[in-house]
Amino acid sequence: MIWIDTHTHLHEPDFDGDRSEVLQRAQARGVTQLIDPGEDLAGSQRSAALASQWPGYFAACGVHPHESGALQEDWIDELNLLLDHLKVVAVGEIGLDLHYTFSPLSAQQPAFEAQLALARQRQLPVIVHTREAEEETLATLRQAQDGSLTGVIHSFAGSASFAKACLDLGFLLSFSGIVTFKTADALREVAAWVPADRILVETDAPYLAPVPHRGKRNEPAFCVDTGQVLAQVRRTPVEVLAQQTTENARRLFRLPQQEVGFGESR
Repeated sequence: MIWIDTHTHLHEPDFDGDRSEVLQRAQARGVTQLIDPGEDLAGSQRSAALASQWPGYFAACGVHPHESGALQEDWIDELNLLLDHLKVVAVGEIGLDLHYTFSPLSAQQPAFEAQLALARQRQLPVIVHTREAEEETLATLRQAQDGSLTGVIHSFAGSASFAKACLDLGFLLSFSGIVTFKTADALREVAAWVPADRILVETDAPYLAPVPHRGKRNEPAFCVDTGQVLAQVRRTPVEVLAQQTTENARRLFRLPQQEVGFGESR
């Protein structure tokens, strides 16, 4: 079985001591491609640089809502330059977060809108973060959707109505380890009916390790555990779920249509 971890922050310092080993463990479980989104300009630069080292490693570049309050005037130009990198496949991680107040909505909103516009201009998909901001996120996406905008709501943990609205806008939904948590019955109900061509799997490593790894540092190999739970919830063979999510990821992010893997660092 082949899997793609569509959202993992391997550029973060948590992995500086054993990144190559983490990649080898992922490949041993069938995870042969991954996408590493940045959360600010420095993280995006690091992600793009790391993507140059392994064939199955791809990057996304963007400014997370938590970091939007620290943006400088020239940030959009710097981000645009990063998108020229051959291994950058999306604009992200971008969006709105009203759970924390690391950046005010007055800073998050224009940053989100500017990056959606940049994604349309560059014809790249977006990776959207949203937390306790369903109405605001939907309003922004609806305004930005001109028929060309594509992307994914990452680590989906929202309501059924929000899921349906995002699907109506043409977005895919990606499920992380949250769907394996004991308290996630409502989320598993959503995961059960998402159309087969609109579902992805991710880790959001180093965060949100799935059962049976809760409490540990998450890593790309663990997306297989999340995939196994999704297959059970959807009453489909795990081999079918792996193939569906892999095909969906390759289509959305225009990834190579064959097993790639990580091999040796260049």
